[in-house]
Amino acid sequence: MIGEAALAGHARDALAARLDDATLRRAPASIAAVTDRGRVVAMSAHGRPRLDGRPTTEKTIFRIASMSKSFLAATALALRDEGQLDLHAPATEYVPELASARFDDGTVSLTLDALLSNRSGFAEDNPWGDAHLGASRDDMAAVLAAGPKFATRPGAEYQYSNLGISLLGRAIESVTGRPVEDVVRERMLDPLGLRDTRASADLYGDDADLAAGFRTFDDGMTFAPEPFVGTGALGCIGSLFSTVHDIARWAHFLGSAFDDAPTDNAAADVAVLSAASRRELQTARTLIPIGSRPPGRELDGIGYGYGLVVEHDRRFGRIVQHAGGLPGFSSHMRWQTATGIGVIVFGNSDAFGAGAVAADVLADVLTRVNAPAAVVRPWPETLAAARRIDQLIAEGRPLSDASGLLTDNVLRDVPEEVRERRLAAALAEVGDVRADAGPFTERIVAASDRSALRWVVPCERGALVCEVHLVGLREPLVQEFAIQVADISGRKPREESARVTDHHLVALD
Repeated sequence: MIGEAALAGHARDALAARLDDATLRRAPASIAAVTDRGRVVAMSAHGRPRLDGRPTTEKTIFRIASMSKSFLAATALALRDEGQLDLHAPATEYVPELASARFDDGTVSLTLDALLSNRSGFAEDNPWGDAHLGASRDDMAAVLAAGPKFATRPGAEYQYSNLGISLLGRAIESVTGRPVEDVVRERMLDPLGLRDTRASADLYGDDADLAAGFRTFDDGMTFAPEPFVGTGALGCIGSLFSTVHDIARWAHFLGSAFDDAPTDNAAADVAVLSAASRRELQTARTLIPIGSRPPGRELDGIGYGYGLVVEHDRRFGRIVQHAGGLPGFSSHMRWQTATGIGVIVFGNSDAFGAGAVAADVLADVLTRVNAPAAVVRPWPETLAAARRIDQLIAEGRPLSDASGLLTDNVLRDVPEEVRERRLAAALAEVGDVRADAGPFTERIVAASDRSALRWVVPCERGALVCEVHLVGLREPLVQEFAIQVADISGRKPREESARVTDHHLVALD
């Protein structure tokens, strides 16, 4: 879809444009990489990870903090697929201590699904979670047994809760009888070959290029060393360390679940976790209020899936991402599912702002390569119905001549005489249909999904935009048909606002 050399050039330009001096000075060391289906195609490394003279390289290991949640979530779904976990059963079946947690009315209806998708009702707890990452399991059991308070009704709305998601770790330990870190390694890290991704600093050898953590309170003028926060009962949601190459592989493992065509790793990836379950991770389950929009970007929606944030970008479609932040570290990963292009950013200062850097670089790269927001392959019936209706328009024949392709409602919803009157008014404005309109397939401009198609009909003084929407019966039929005067672009109806579907790539292969 996009040439490798061209993508690499655009990626290098985007990295250079975003990683200015003001950004780089906020961390002693940082690395940013643009990835394409699991491969790093461009990278920019800066600084000294321990302030000891050795430079940052592609092998430098950074702490990825809450990016760890996606590994925990994937492990939970693997166990779910085997019947060991029921995400919709009461969470108390796996974490009995939760029985002490009660909402104001005395009820509790927590499930693992609610915990994993951040609608547990527990209060947002990032500062507390950071400080207690290394707390013992006994300490966390005591917190639960004391009956933590709910900030919102359980299961009802978004609250980012480290405590809540960490309980998936306790559930995994309950059904496997193993430390959750070992289960994640055996289920995800080892099978995927993520050899540089580990749960604590002491699992690396003395020769490992491990970035130290630092803090700054004067915008990078000075840095103070920040010791690693320990790994304990909350470690499953924020303890992992990794490299850009390992995270590139991880992002592709997840994002490739949306590929229609098989990839080199497809069979091995399915053995780890099915494509359907990987798509579940990347499907929004809890609405996140958008709040203030990032400059230069428009989001139609955002939500929390399972251990991942899912954005619906008005230009680029589905973007999957997650940030990581701990005292001394800032990290971020994000990818567009339509193309497999992603960005990974690490910095060894919590002031670095990896999320903003990654978002800007990915948007820049996708803009430079004119990435589609989605790839849609219409049903054969969709193409056949649209082609037949296009032929009727060219021949000046009524829609009723294609009645065998229509549901009963179409000719009732807009009576034929009304439809003919509207078409005549449109043609009076744009002129007769041109005899040299060109092949139908070359006039297709958009498809919202497999059941719909939009195409243009060139006329003497403009164009018409036609659109069909089929109902998904065993033998699909047209349930809606519209024809409107095109705007100046010749691709959209006049006064129609910008839509993500404007950027869908319609594949006819």
